[in-house]
Order: sequence, then structure tokens, then C-alpha cells
Amino acid sequence: MSDGTPADLFFDAAIGLLQRVREEEAEAITAAGTLLADTVAAGGRLFAFGAGHSSLAAQDVVYRAGGLALMNLLTVPGVVGVDVTPATLGSALERVDGLASAVLDTSPLRAGDTLVIISLSGRNALPVEMALGARALGVKVVGVTSVAYATETSSRHSSGTFLRDHCDIVLDSKIAVGDAELTLDTIPAPFAPASTVVTSALMQAMMATAAAALADRGIEPPLLRSGNVDGGHDWNGRVMTEYGDRIFYRY
Repeated sequence: MSDGTPADLFFDAAIGLLQRVREEEAEAITAAGTLLADTVAAGGRLFAFGAGHSSLAAQDVVYRAGGLALMNLLTVPGVVGVDVTPATLGSALERVDGLASAVLDTSPLRAGDTLVIISLSGRNALPVEMALGARALGVKVVGVTSVAYATETSSRHSSGTFLRDHCDIVLDSKIAVGDAELTLDTIPAPFAPASTVVTSALMQAMMATAAAALADRGIEPPLLRSGNVDGGHDWNGRVMTEYGDRIFYRY
């Protein structure tokens, strides 16, 4: 590690990755945001899925002030985060064949919807099967992943393929295999992962693109406002009433 505090070096690494995805993934971000706008305009619904820490970026765009009210979280019990005990259960479930199919069979996903699947490695059975199954239903799939894993690791799905192989659009987070940006002579393993920072930025850039694309077509984007600003609850109530049949995180 070169001169600078570990905090400085992490910020440098994260900023460098953000600059890379801004420049190198601009076309894909525009395409993904346009696809979300197309889906909304056509009456479709939006879903996001991620397992383990990848779920953090999915949750970040659901029921979020400043975000599209129509983005719903597609959940798989036991893999949404580290709130299960043992936490390692989620990692094990990601490798189980058939789990994604069972979830899709009971989910509200239907033809004309769009599903964003987030998986850093894209190598486990769950995200691969999720993408395959969703597309078979007529759902458009956006994959947010690190393409490097597809060239530097082997697939854990029976097909030998990765998430990136079954998407309509792929956003490459550029995260290095292992997801740790820093090394230090006194520490035996790489440390300081940046995938959450970069993946969340990609997701929010895509959502911002979608909102602007809808506005360009004369469609008011169904955005939520903070409940902590005056009038926020009334605003959100109006949006949720208007789009209630496309929102699945409320009852």
C-alpha cells in the first residue's frame, strides 16, 4: 500500500471505480434506465433481487425517498441479508439448484415486467437460475455484476454459465475478484470491499435515468418523497393509490 491513510486509500479506490463505471458503463446505464422507463410506460412492474450483501443495493432502490415507487424487492427467504442465523446459510442457499424456480413460481413476476438481478460474482446457481427463469416468463432482465468473475472463476451452475450470460442488459461493476481493494504488509488478507458503494451508485444512476426518460415522454415519474418533509406522506399516498396495483411491498 502506498502513502496515505487506509481511509484515504479506500476513498481513492472507490472514487476510481466510480469514475470507471461512469465512463465505461454509460451506454449500458442509459439502456437499462430506458428499459425501466419502457416497462413503466407500458404498464409493467419493476423488481430487484440480490442475495447476501448484493441485496443491500437492491433494497436501496425499494420504497426509497427520491426513488421510483414501482420498484419492488423480490425476496428469497434466507438469502436477503445477514439477519438469518447462521449468517452462512445465505451463502449455502445461493448454491442450491431449484430454489430460484420455486421462488419465481410463487412470485408476482409476469411477462412485460423487468427484473434487476444483482450478484457480484454471478457464478452461483441462484442468480443464474433466476435470470433464466425470469426470461422464460417473458420478463426483461438487467444484470448488475462484476464481469471479471466470468473470466477468472468457474460457474457453480449446472449449465456452466454466469448471470451475465442470461441478461438483456449487463452493468459491469468492475469490482476485482475477491472484492477487497486494499492490502497491507501487516494484514494477511486483502481488505476494504467497495462493491456496495459501486453497485449502489450503478443502481441509482439507472433509476435516475429512468425517471428522466419518463419525464421526457411527458409521463410524471412515480417518485416517492421523504416522509420527513412536510407534505411527504400525502404525496406518497397519492402515488401509491395511483399505482397500487404495481406495488407489492404494502398490503
